[in-house]
Amino acid sequence: MDLIFPLIIGIVPSFVWALFFVREDEVHPEPKKLLLYAFLAGAGITLFVIGPQLALTKFLTNSGLEQYGFWTLFILAGVEEIFKFFAVYITIARLKDFDEPIDAMVYMIIAALGFAAVENVASIARSSLFITAEVGRIEVLSLRFIGATLLHSLSSALVGYYWGLAMLQKHKFSLLILEGLGVAIILHAVFNYLIVLFGPSSPLALLLLITTSFFIFNDFEQLKTNDEKL
Repeated sequence: MDLIFPLIIGIVPSFVWALFFVREDEVHPEPKKLLLYAFLAGAGITLFVIGPQLALTKFLTNSGLEQYGFWTLFILAGVEEIFKFFAVYITIARLKDFDEPIDAMVYMIIAALGFAAVENVASIARSSLFITAEVGRIEVLSLRFIGATLLHSLSSALVGYYWGLAMLQKHKFSLLILEGLGVAIILHAVFNYLIVLFGPSSPLALLLLITTSFFIFNDFEQLKTNDEKL
């Protein structure tokens, strides 16, 4: 029972958000098989993130940076965003069904949700060992559902948006991808830093996600409009 609880609660938020975002792309729905591949690719890439993050954390703290300082969080967020991008680029991007700008956003979001699902399970399992108060468990669950899962979705959606722009413009691909990664990493790092400063229930962290989500939905609609014209 102790293992089943974190497994279910950790994965449910990702499936809820996945269903929401997939339904937003009803005009040209993606093959369910590829959506599953993207989700599993995002989940699997977490195994390759752990090592670099631990090594970087040790190196950065030995170099004098605070373990939970902004620049440490910025670098660690960069590792996650880059690995999530490559999870989609390596497994999905060269397939024939990856042919519309909106596809970049959809698959990046789904891969991010796979990444978040594994991260959620690990975090909730760890929290279940040390947090016995019900209010503490609720706080952790709300952070994972509203905070971390949505954060991964939004940050990867930003990368997907710039990727979609590169597909539309057919030039400056590397520059636009780097720009998207940069914006995503800043969002990721600022959110984590707000959590460090003000705790898991930080209104500022929640406000950051809500504000960003408005821009993301606008970006999503822009790429959908371009797809409908193709």
